[in-house]
Amino acid sequence: MSIAVTTWSLEQTSPADLLPAAAPSGDVRIVRSEVPSPEFSRFLYAAVGGDIRWTDRLGWTYAQWQEDLDRPGVETWVAYDRGTPAGYVHLDPQDDGVVEIVNFGLIPAFRGRRIGGHLLSYGVARAWDLAERWPRRTPTKRVWLHTCSKDGEHAMDNYLRRGFKVFDTKVEEEPDVPAPGPWPGAGTTV
Repeated sequence: MSIAVTTWSLEQTSPADLLPAAAPSGDVRIVRSEVPSPEFSRFLYAAVGGDIRWTDRLGWTYAQWQEDLDRPGVETWVAYDRGTPAGYVHLDPQDDGVVEIVNFGLIPAFRGRRIGGHLLSYGVARAWDLAERWPRRTPTKRVWLHTCSKDGEHAMDNYLRRGFKVFDTKVEEEPDVPAPGPWPGAGTTV
């Protein structure tokens, strides 16, 4: 059985496009994960995307995770709520000053706490100033991402509120696979 999945590609073409969200109340901090850790990256990927069918990287080997993290300019920024990982944004610099937000999201227990808009704002700002931390990189000229109809119900609204504009839409049939949860057999309960 398959389902129709709509994928939207969105972009910002100037740092002035970013419309930041207010910081949430409480002790929420965003910290760059500076030591490339396949274990931590896979944990974030599975914990954030397990209930919304993020499956493309679940089969990656340790070496594939390490290779992805070791590329110059790749950055992972993690939101912590009172010391506990709440979500993350994964930046992937590409050629000619383009930075893709490959993954962004919150662990289910932290959704609805106004952390997502703040984390996205912070991550987009880090995409725009990425070349300041990686001097051999071309200054950022464009930040882009994609989201789809399988993502969280507030994802598209968050991207639009942060100043992203849709530049492409595709509808494709995909296998209807069950959400794997944060680890096999965990389901979607939090």
